[in-house]
Amino acid sequence: MEVKLIENITEIDSGLWNSLAGTDYPFIRHEFLEALELSGPVSQQTGWRARHLLVYDQGILVALMPLYLKFHSQGEYVFDQQWAKAHQQSDLLYYPKWLTAIPFTPCQGARIVIRNGLDAAPIIALIMAFMQQSSESHGISSWHCLFAKAQQAQQLSSAGLSLRVGVQFQWRNQNYRDFNDYLDSFTASKRKQVKRERKRAAEQDIVFEQIGGASASDRHWRVFFEFYQMTYLKRGMRPYLNLDFFQKLAVVMPEQLLLILAIKNHRYIGAALSLVGADTLYGRYWGCFEEYHSLHFETCYYQGLDYCLSHGLKNFDSGAQGEHKIARGFEPVYTYSAHWIKDPELAQAIDRFVTQERQAIEVYKEDAASHLPFKHQPENSN
Repeated sequence: MEVKLIENITEIDSGLWNSLAGTDYPFIRHEFLEALELSGPVSQQTGWRARHLLVYDQGILVALMPLYLKFHSQGEYVFDQQWAKAHQQSDLLYYPKWLTAIPFTPCQGARIVIRNGLDAAPIIALIMAFMQQSSESHGISSWHCLFAKAQQAQQLSSAGLSLRVGVQFQWRNQNYRDFNDYLDSFTASKRKQVKRERKRAAEQDIVFEQIGGASASDRHWRVFFEFYQMTYLKRGMRPYLNLDFFQKLAVVMPEQLLLILAIKNHRYIGAALSLVGADTLYGRYWGCFEEYHSLHFETCYYQGLDYCLSHGLKNFDSGAQGEHKIARGFEPVYTYSAHWIKDPELAQAIDRFVTQERQAIEVYKEDAASHLPFKHQPENSN
């Protein structure tokens, strides 16, 4: 088997890439990664130099891995700035570093995609050896694989990477018939709270429109983008993504896009964009111009839950952070990342850190689960 790096996603045919990556998990689709590169958010200028990794066996593509040479730690959602500081204190450079991730996307999924029927272990070992060798020869400090599925993270841990865990809040469909059936699983007080929040939107004369990507007009995308960028501008930040990115997605993968628009007095006041996977809704982007009571909860969570229930989706991954999700039935679940550090002493120190951190994360996850609104607590998530 041989490993090859390509400098942008367009160097490989989309059909060939997707023949391995599939379309069930939308973020690893060739079209999604290409939209990020062609619209500009992922580029040399923004500190994301694409170097996607391909593995061939006798000319046949058997594995692929999104890969970037990264010159900062922004847009990752796994925070390693203290590791960069530790390198600096040891007179070592932390950047550039190798990063296997979906840019700006804290959603778990396969990070190394291997052709069905093949043994993963030798392919992962080959990739590991390649990443170490390239790091040594090009002065790269480390390799990080973020938001990998649990099984793949364990495989990387077995290959010698340090395993780091985090917590997100996600919803699982327990075969609920509809939203009221879902609320019936809540305690009385928590059920009353959610009903009150949903009623607040109606009392403020706010209505909601769900639009699939194929039905969204250019005006819809422009309106959505104004809301999206406002989320960042309110905090004095520039948005990671631009209008061109969303417009490109609307052309190449409209069937996996869901726009939720909030309307008051015939005027749009807020919007959220989710991506639709095979069995999961991924809530990703949101914004509003004016704050209304419960607008965020309704636009970002309750409307998404309605969609999941009406379309038979099993999971709702609403993104990073958000302890307020617990009271709405989003359970704490582990997220996983794997890290290889070239310097032996710092590698040992970071491994000790993630081990200690995990103990604190386990306590936090257990405590968060104790505040779920259900009458009967669900079985432990991953």
